[in-house]
Amino acid sequence: MAVVALGQALGSEVETAEEEFTIPEPQIEVIRDDASSIRWKIDKKRVDDMVTAGLQEVTGLDNPTAGWLSLVKPEDTVGIRVNAAPGRISGTRHEVVDAVVRGLLKTGIPSGQIIIWDAQLEELQDAGYSALAKRHGIRLAGSRDSGWDKSVVMEKSILGELIEGDLEFKPGEETDSRNSYFSRLLTREITKIISIQPLINHNRVGVSGHLVGLTRGIVDNDRRFNVSDSILVTALPDIFVKTDDEQTRFIGDRLALCITDALYIQYLGQSKSLLHYTEPLGQLWFSTDPVALDIFGIETLEAKRQDLEVEFHPPRSNLYQNARAVLIGENDP
Repeated sequence: MAVVALGQALGSEVETAEEEFTIPEPQIEVIRDDASSIRWKIDKKRVDDMVTAGLQEVTGLDNPTAGWLSLVKPEDTVGIRVNAAPGRISGTRHEVVDAVVRGLLKTGIPSGQIIIWDAQLEELQDAGYSALAKRHGIRLAGSRDSGWDKSVVMEKSILGELIEGDLEFKPGEETDSRNSYFSRLLTREITKIISIQPLINHNRVGVSGHLVGLTRGIVDNDRRFNVSDSILVTALPDIFVKTDDEQTRFIGDRLALCITDALYIQYLGQSKSLLHYTEPLGQLWFSTDPVALDIFGIETLEAKRQDLEVEFHPPRSNLYQNARAVLIGENDP
């Protein structure tokens, strides 16, 4: 891992992954600017510079456009996955997304091929993303609102009670199903994914990070996965590694870049904004490894709780070990 503060590298390389796995050695680039986020105000220019610096570090290319083109191509439909549900302050910050969108547009990707997405379109609209999308002529989309692809199904042994909105739901009938169908947004439209997730605690798996964020709302009939922790920590990796007919992972092989938005961190709570449990950190983290970023996030949140003498310790979830086992990323960066 490397840390860059005001353009100076302060960190060292991470440990090598074990040989029996073919996971690339994880690289996390931490870009820090303490003046980027002060008193709930975010300095847009400083965030722009942080995104540029992070892109340069993670790609090894000085030219930002060349850096983006090493991750995506002009013919791609790029989906920027955000977490809008916690709102403008605690969710993915607009300033980070805006910097990424402008960088992508400079590569020649048509604005109509850039999509900011979350589980539900309403969450994006409530968080104020409509103005950003309109300004750049790009799209907003909810994976749940885009319909389910009946040709891409994941079967799990646990039964789930179907509700309105699930593909197999039939009004007037009580139906259980072992099937979950994938969103057409992912199976039919998006070809590259950039995940931008805020650093927020998760009571069951430690962090509402990239593994949780990228799988939330991707399939229908997913309430059954929350029945127990043991089901949840196997279901999320299974969603992540689901493949198409050419054995390409819908999420894993399309994931171009992960950015953890740590301008502020929320060390308690989970899915909604709790400003009294939120502290400024002034950092953005960049990596192609979602697991390594999530583990680093868990450690950072725990360190903050220790500093503040907060007596809360979420369980060390098996989610990340399971994710490593199916080659999603490295759980010991």
